[in-house]
Amino acid sequence: MGQPLNFDMDALRTLVVGVELGGFSHAATRLHRSPSAVSMQLRKLEAQAGQRLFKRRGRGLALTDAGNVLLQYARRVLALNDELGSALGAADTRAAIRLGIPQDLADVILEELLVRYTTSRPNVQLEIKAGRNFELAADVASGKLDVAVAFAAAGTRSADKIATVPVAWIGCPTMLPNAGPGSIVPLTVFDGPCLFRDMAIDALSRAGIAWRLTMTTPSLASLWCGIQAGLGVTVRTALGVPRRLSVLTGAPALGPVDIVLHRASGSSEDAHALAELLQDSIRRHYGEGPGYRV
Repeated sequence: MGQPLNFDMDALRTLVVGVELGGFSHAATRLHRSPSAVSMQLRKLEAQAGQRLFKRRGRGLALTDAGNVLLQYARRVLALNDELGSALGAADTRAAIRLGIPQDLADVILEELLVRYTTSRPNVQLEIKAGRNFELAADVASGKLDVAVAFAAAGTRSADKIATVPVAWIGCPTMLPNAGPGSIVPLTVFDGPCLFRDMAIDALSRAGIAWRLTMTTPSLASLWCGIQAGLGVTVRTALGVPRRLSVLTGAPALGPVDIVLHRASGSSEDAHALAELLQDSIRRHYGEGPGYRV
């Protein structure tokens, strides 16, 4: 009788995650491995199985009949493995849930959101990216994030709308008393691309008002510092604006933006639960102000 065949558990997990996410490049991101390491694991599975498990399909890989057989067993083996680890009191083996959130919203709702979520699901590991708004939808699409909330142009159809919120000119109370003809409006804004930066420039350009950039930054904290120092004005929602700053009048009107939710396909129950809490937190905080619609 020959030696029993012991399939590599990490390689089996890579196989299952890659199929569930629709690509092994996404599995590499989810499992924090390099693409070359994932390719090595797949080759190891084929060597252990003694037959082809994968075939080329376009730029990606598809399973052969033997690969589909292995996939069904891999799911059962991993479920039993994870059940055993839980029964023995081992650390939770579920992949971390990765949340993306703009800096504006993180400053206001993140603490409460994390308290509510970790109270209901204490064994789930979380990874948070509080970053640039324009990156978040792409990170969900590429598998880098499971759930993300972002600002989008009003009427965007490509994501689930949570709320519609007004946009305003924000600065020191003494700034921008009259933004009429002949004025040059100093702008303190995010580096491009940025939805709010574009809205500010478009509104001033349509009104025939000159403008100049006095400060650009990728950091919301730095943006607020520049505005409080009197370097210029900015355009954002009024969510989490520092007390020393005010919503200003006397400049061209601005339309609203939508707050939208992005979810990765095939998200886990833990990720869906986080998405539901995220929507609830935003609606409870911002759904009742003037100009806000949910």
